[in-house]
Amino acid sequence: MRIFCLLILIVFYSCQSGTQSVKTGNSDELARFFESYSEERLVLFPIEATTRGDKRYNHLLQIEFTDGFRDSLRKFYSRWLSGLNRFEKQQLSEHDRISHQIFRYEMETQLEGLDFPSHLIPFHQFWGLQLDLGQLGSANGSQPFKTSEDYKNWTARAARFSAWADSAIVYFRKGMKAGIVLPRTLVLKMIPQMQALSMADPGKNVFYGPIHKMPPGLEKDSALVARELKQVLHFHVFPAYGRLAGFLEQEYLPKARATSGISSLGNGQKWYNYLVRFWTTSDLPADSIYKTGLSEVHRIREEMERVKNSADFRGSLHDFFEFMKNDRRFMPYKNAEEVLEAYSSIQQKIDPHLGSMFTRFPKTRFEIRQTEAFRAASASAEYQQGTADGSRPGIFYVPIIDPASYNITSGMESLFLHEAIPGHHFQIALQQENEALPRFRRYAWYGAFGEGWALYCESLGKELGLYSDPYQYMGALGDEMHRAIRLVVDVGIHLKGMSREAAIQYMMENEAITLEGATAEIERYMAIPGQALSYKMGSLKIMQLRKQYEEKMGEKFSLSWFHDEIIKDGVMPINILEAKMNSKAGIMR
Repeated sequence: MRIFCLLILIVFYSCQSGTQSVKTGNSDELARFFESYSEERLVLFPIEATTRGDKRYNHLLQIEFTDGFRDSLRKFYSRWLSGLNRFEKQQLSEHDRISHQIFRYEMETQLEGLDFPSHLIPFHQFWGLQLDLGQLGSANGSQPFKTSEDYKNWTARAARFSAWADSAIVYFRKGMKAGIVLPRTLVLKMIPQMQALSMADPGKNVFYGPIHKMPPGLEKDSALVARELKQVLHFHVFPAYGRLAGFLEQEYLPKARATSGISSLGNGQKWYNYLVRFWTTSDLPADSIYKTGLSEVHRIREEMERVKNSADFRGSLHDFFEFMKNDRRFMPYKNAEEVLEAYSSIQQKIDPHLGSMFTRFPKTRFEIRQTEAFRAASASAEYQQGTADGSRPGIFYVPIIDPASYNITSGMESLFLHEAIPGHHFQIALQQENEALPRFRRYAWYGAFGEGWALYCESLGKELGLYSDPYQYMGALGDEMHRAIRLVVDVGIHLKGMSREAAIQYMMENEAITLEGATAEIERYMAIPGQALSYKMGSLKIMQLRKQYEEKMGEKFSLSWFHDEIIKDGVMPINILEAKMNSKAGIMR
């Protein structure tokens, strides 16, 4: 009944939004327009609602890659783009003009993306519902497991995974017929992931988490709740993963492609150029980004040489990389808890310095956790956003496969600045907590801004009391080099015919990374073309703006003002950010 009533409300507002009447600059009308859009969007993307802490759709699971769903999306984005034309941008306040610009950009970009056949590859080894479901169903993620209703919502959602998996097989087969398939090396990583999640072992399978962690208030219903959940797991979830594993191994793997880049697919070059624009939120051509990457690799390599010499190391830079990777002094940990404690100590080091760099601090709690075993082998360290209401903290996930080989020179300090504080946690939490933003902006994401900010935060290490010895600083340089290399290998793989093996070799020649680490990274770029470009291109723009304002404002420049102004309005396309910052800087002068 609640969904029916909501849909009636959505239809009413949708009709209002699509009306082409006299243009207006009314702020209240625009706010209602954006709120109606956000309500309708949550019905289409219920897991998005769950991630935000909105419980109304915790029982729903959309199959987002079907032709019918994509047709609905095309109509959805077109209708809301048309509705935006009612509002005269020049009549709006500066705050509303930015929202207007971002909304138009979002609708147009999403519509353009529907022209490409991404739905014929429903998931891969790095992203997809097949992995997200494990996090949701572990009792450690965004899906709540506190009440009987929470458990009922989850069993309803989990039961739907069987249809999702069967649909994925259908669309993978359509991709096979059209010649739109994944590289063979990626499929080889996907098969064991599916096999592990299909195993009904209560001691190992992550889906038993809600049964093992039954909250105290459910004693009366615990037996019934556990029985219902086990039935869903055994009759729907585990068999679905088993079917996916079997299909990938027996049917899909033989048809997987030997090539690494998306340009080998039909219309692949045009597709990649769209993804470059999508992830960088800029019109910079891929070849220009490639050249920037080569230049940055050269610059950072020179700095690495200087640091190597300051450490009195005799040998080549490659020898120094090998020394840092393999010397046991850099691997002091005996268990995962010690690794997590080391990250906590980094937080303690930077805390006294944050007050001079920021005046806005998140209210959202922050935690450091080990990445779940079922996805650790293919996962990078990551930040998972909390909720603005405080019900779930922001979480910095650290994959720890073998604590004894976890290396302190791998860039632990820069990684914490990026994924945790003041990187993703500050930016995402402050954005979600900012009630002055329309909801579509409070929960938006643009990689060039979000990842660019996080990478920029790595450059603050010395100002925050870190990078105090050559090895720690070399680790930070290694992380910066890593993002510069991405510009070269991502464009190289997808546009210039660079092979997987050549990309792995280039990465290993220019940073201290293991063969396993380089392989996982390169295969990530193969799976998500263009995404890896967003980090460096975004950070370069933020660093350029800081340098520009420092030079123009002189003593009037305030670093805390700069940082607060960058992130206080949330993520946005880079060109809109630059225009906003230039306007604010002009006010300060």
